[in-house]
Parts: sequence; structure tokens; C-alpha cells
Amino acid sequence: MKILVTNDDGIFADGLIALVRELKNIAEVVVVAPDRELSAMGTTVSLHQPVRARKATPVASGVESYAVKGTPADCVILALGKLAKGKIDLLVSGINRGANLGDDVIISGTVGAALQGSRHRLPSLAISAALGDKLYFDDAARFAALLVKRFDSGIMPSDICLNVNLPNLPAPKIKGVKLTYPARFSHTDSIEERYTNGRQYYWFVRKRVNKALDEETDTWALEQGNISISPLLTGQPNGALPPLPDSLCSDLFSEFQQAI
Repeated sequence: MKILVTNDDGIFADGLIALVRELKNIAEVVVVAPDRELSAMGTTVSLHQPVRARKATPVASGVESYAVKGTPADCVILALGKLAKGKIDLLVSGINRGANLGDDVIISGTVGAALQGSRHRLPSLAISAALGDKLYFDDAARFAALLVKRFDSGIMPSDICLNVNLPNLPAPKIKGVKLTYPARFSHTDSIEERYTNGRQYYWFVRKRVNKALDEETDTWALEQGNISISPLLTGQPNGALPPLPDSLCSDLFSEFQQAI
């Protein structure tokens, strides 16, 4: 299995490094990621302007790595069209520093890269870890690897894009794994009018709304200390969700706890 890894936090972000170190134990990995942080880029593609790439210091030993002066979606397009040698079987985007929940999926560069992978008919995962005093990227990477193994074994449908979010908890304190959907109206946006040296400008402010009430949403799952898995796109007619294994969440959680 060959995996393309990208992100929106930049090629040397701690989350990406943790992810690559874990995935290289189970698959061949190639990294094509932005050369700097490019959060909140969504699915933006750099049309009508040059996109540059260079070979980078390997993110992990033996892993071919490229730094791209472009968006996360650019990285996916460039990797699949030019940089990655041979067939790519799966795309994993992350691990993002901070959760991507609810209507975050519209603006998230992490999710945007996964959606671009899905557009190219690749099974794609976006992996994010909620913020806190300490970040548990190693735990998130282990969970990502467990999910990747299910694609490699054929258990998972090959035409799906998943948005995965982990709570800001060490693995022993995570309560479970939930199949969810993105919460609607999870954030509010406001505009502040500001001035610098007498010059007016506007500042966008994005805030989480009150706690989620719907127990099937991604925000509720995380608030309760669970890992959230939200299908975003499928290749099925009318966007119908392909059948997922009934025991997917319970099996993943059991293996995740055993790996501690």
C-alpha cells in the first residue's frame, strides 16, 4: 500500500511528523505538503499563478518528501499529477493542530486536501486532534494507522472521504469511537472594524457556539470524550453512504485501547 500524506500546518509540523512515523511502519509513504502553515484554505487551488515544489529533508527516515509553495489542495494535485512515483492507494491529511468540526469542514485546509483526494477517486482521510495544554499527536497517529489498515485489508469502501477528530485526551481516557455527521451552525462569524495608523480594515472573528445537543454530531462526540468519524463524500449514486462494517467503531476502539 502506498499512502500520500499532506496537511495544512506545513511540512515540518509535529502532527504530520507523528503521522508519517506511524504510517511508515505499515505502508510506503510519500509526503507532499505546504512549505509553511496554510490553515483555513479550504479547497482553494492556485489557478493562474505558479506553484513551486522542492525536495525537502525527509520527514522521517527513508520517506520521500516534497515542500510545496501552494495550498493543501495544490499539494494533492501536484503529488498525483507529477511528484509521487507509482500508484497512490490512499490519502491521509493531518494530523491537524486543532479539531475540524461542524462547518469547519468548509474552510479547513486539512479537510480540503482530503476532499481533493476524493475528487481524484482516492479513499481519503482528514485527521485532526483537538487543542489543549498538551497535544496527543502520537495517540492520534496510532488511531489513524488502525483505520488505514482497514482500507488496506479491503474492509472499508474504497470510495469514501472521512473526517476524523480526536478529543484532547490521552488514549486511556478516550471513551469510545462514534460514527457521526458534521454539526450544522457549529460556529458564528462576526466582523470587527479596526484601525491601524488611521487606516481602516476588517477582522473576521470565528467562535464556537454553545455545546452541541444532537448526539449524532461530531461536536457532541468530542465534547463527550469520543473520537468522531464523519463520512463527507462517497462515490455512490446520490451521495449515499456505502455500507460500513457494523462493528467498525467498537473494533477500532478495542484495538486502540489494546495498543496503549
